[in-house]
Amino acid sequence: MADLKYYDVILKPVVTEKSMAMMADKKYTFSVNTEATKNQIKEAVEKMFNNVKVASVNTMNLDGKTRRRGATFGKTAKTKKAIVQLTADSAEIDLF
Repeated sequence: MADLKYYDVILKPVVTEKSMAMMADKKYTFSVNTEATKNQIKEAVEKMFNNVKVASVNTMNLDGKTRRRGATFGKTAKTKKAIVQLTADSAEIDLF
């Protein structure tokens, strides 16, 4: 396992129409380090944001896409997304 600090786990929030709609249900989507575990993601969210309690974490491993440049083919980097569900009595996260 990787020795990650909590500030290395969460890379950036994912801002799409679907993720913004899920914020009404206290579900937040983040792009996270590919080596991060669910427990590390939970701990990082609770430390980075004040008065936040995490109920559950769902993760998705995304493979890199095949890209072409002239006659050669390559792949983009693998990524990982996490959807974090907060508890009902938790404070909301202000992304903006």
